[in-house]
Amino acid sequence: MRHVIALDVGGTGMKAALVGVDAAPSDGTPPALLHEARRPTGRERGPDAVVEAILGFAAELRDIGTARFGTTAEAAGVAVPGIVDERTGTAVYAANLGWRDVPMRALLSERLGGVPVALGHDVRTGGLAEGRIGAGRGADRFLFVPLGTGIAGAIGIGGRIEAGAHGSAGEIGHIVVRPGGHACGCGQRGCLETVASAAAVGRDWAAACGDPQASAADAAKAVESGDARARAVWQGAVDALADGLLTGLTLLDPHTMIIGGGLAEAGDTLFAPLREAVRRRVTFQRLPSIVPAALGDAAGCLGAGLLAWDLLSTEVSA
Repeated sequence: MRHVIALDVGGTGMKAALVGVDAAPSDGTPPALLHEARRPTGRERGPDAVVEAILGFAAELRDIGTARFGTTAEAAGVAVPGIVDERTGTAVYAANLGWRDVPMRALLSERLGGVPVALGHDVRTGGLAEGRIGAGRGADRFLFVPLGTGIAGAIGIGGRIEAGAHGSAGEIGHIVVRPGGHACGCGQRGCLETVASAAAVGRDWAAACGDPQASAADAAKAVESGDARARAVWQGAVDALADGLLTGLTLLDPHTMIIGGGLAEAGDTLFAPLREAVRRRVTFQRLPSIVPAALGDAAGCLGAGLLAWDLLSTEVSA
């Protein structure tokens, strides 16, 4: 059975799959996952060990595919965090993994016996999956915004994800929405992710309720129970997020905004006030659909499979 390797590398864990090629989702149907596996990233052992763990996991998947399906994987797609040069296949920098300028595509292709490899940025790869087979299916222009420890973004245009001139397009989390506010890791103050990420909501709710272990999920539960302090924290984050999204929709004019990540798990507790906050802010802009992501934490792995498929499609067309 023809298949490709899909691998999504996170800060703490790696998700992988062998994905069937014969049923490629040209009609938006999710791909067939023939085998799934997870491994710890092992970042505590240092960047060299992390790279070796990725290479070893990919080789293990290749061997499993060969044994089960009688043929070697035809391509591999890998999504990694941090700054990624997709053109050269280089993992340029990842603060949480500690690496710099790793020629990941070349290393993987060598370990896998010369099969073609596509390297992608984790959020853009997840956005690719959401756009083709998830919540953005059918939208020719969308913005995917996962709300997690930080906030990132992926710009979908005509079935592809825009990387930008230098590989950093879509970084909506670093739009300054509260000038002079909390310090951000990027060096600015008041960036969107310092106010409206899951980490920021957890921080502000912990301060408001006096429990240093409180999280964004705890804040959402307190909002649902009617706690006035939680409502104030939550509305502050929603208003900041709406300000950031307004900038995004003014620049990009998307049909759909897809909101994912841990904060989106609050459901209508997030989406009802967020839609209203964005609606109040638009003037001449066309109000987009604001919808929850559909693929959850599988988006990165599914997107990596799509990157590998795209390599095969390019080879055929060439």
